[in-house]
Amino acid sequence: MKLTMARILVVDDEEDVRSFLADALEAEGHEVVQAADGAAAAERLDGRAFHLVLTDLRMPNMGGMELLRKLRAEQPEVEVIVLTAHGTVDSAIEAMKLGAFEYLQKPISGPAELRLVVERALERRVLLDEREARERVAEGAVRLSYGAAVMKPVESALRKVAKTSSTVLLQGESGTGKEVAARALHEWSPRREGPFVAVNCAALPESLLESELFGHEKGAFTGATERHRGRVELADGGTFFLDEIGELKPDLQAALLRVLENKSFERVGGSRSIQVDVRWIAATNRDLDAMLAEGSFRADLYHRLSVFPVRLPPLRQRREDILPLAQALLPRIASEIGMTAPRLSPEAERNVAAAAWPGNVRELANALERAVILADGATIEPEHLSPGGVIAASPAQDGTLAAIERAAIERALSASGGNRRQAAERLGIGLRTMYDKLKRYEIE
Repeated sequence: MKLTMARILVVDDEEDVRSFLADALEAEGHEVVQAADGAAAAERLDGRAFHLVLTDLRMPNMGGMELLRKLRAEQPEVEVIVLTAHGTVDSAIEAMKLGAFEYLQKPISGPAELRLVVERALERRVLLDEREARERVAEGAVRLSYGAAVMKPVESALRKVAKTSSTVLLQGESGTGKEVAARALHEWSPRREGPFVAVNCAALPESLLESELFGHEKGAFTGATERHRGRVELADGGTFFLDEIGELKPDLQAALLRVLENKSFERVGGSRSIQVDVRWIAATNRDLDAMLAEGSFRADLYHRLSVFPVRLPPLRQRREDILPLAQALLPRIASEIGMTAPRLSPEAERNVAAAAWPGNVRELANALERAVILADGATIEPEHLSPGGVIAASPAQDGTLAAIERAAIERALSASGGNRRQAAERLGIGLRTMYDKLKRYEIE
């Protein structure tokens, strides 16, 4: 497969060489930006992402080898072709060790030679992206349902919006598969060859989140010893997934709104505006309407994010999916922990299909992982699924769903000796979600 319209940076201190390279590549339909030396190239690279860099070695201000080292440290995904009229065996070896795709001796015989090498470099970039995409598919990233009727309109809506660049807001309880849905959107979209970058807003401390999103300049704060490219910048040309968007503090809500409106941002400690082209997907298990009413979530950001809202149903409303999902998860979970996948006994299958799963898919996966570890042989029995009795309840036994959820939380707390973090992990839910439920059910 060929990347027919790549962004290419040409770096050479000889203007006639730059012009020759640029003309030859633009004739092939590529977008070409020129820089007269490594320092100017570094500025261009700070402002936007490129697929490929062609650079001379000997230049004023910053040479090609230094530029190559900088690229490998900060933008390892960019392909690099080195050109020089003063090549040596040592410099060629060093360039290759640093990951240069090719090392060409000047003068180049003509446009045909240049285009051939460039095409090969871009093909490698595409092949690497395709391999990552296949790995995501192999992980089950695009399988949303196993036939549950309630999921059919959800999948239909996601497939339709995937063809566009519209911002999508995924809503639903913790563990309902919002990241799986986000990855499916990416795989079904025209951006599937670009990166898919995810950030969980609840998983990072507030002090680190801004730097993780937008990057930082060297010296921006104590410990910032090198320039760091943020996740938004790395997602250029692809999809950016913001999970647990309801956890963003007001200052970061304002910063994110500016990116959505202007399609640009500045790194922490920097002043240069960086342009990005990303498709935004946000997700939350929080009640954003309630947060709007209490003033903890910005209305303007909410309206920017909720262009196309989709609600994912909880696992208890997708009972046709539960058993086939468990059977699909088992070999993957066993492989991840270095064990052979057992099968579910008929009684264990009935228990899995009947359980309430208040923690949804995440709780199911956690229970299966425990069962794989506990099963002594090739078969998972009911006792392997329910250490501490956390998941044994079913709707027929315990009445209302709220009663089932409350009972599951109380059993998880009991099994964890009152440790709320461990109880949340047993249930497959986040700690903040755990606290919300404790407050809702008035559990001490």
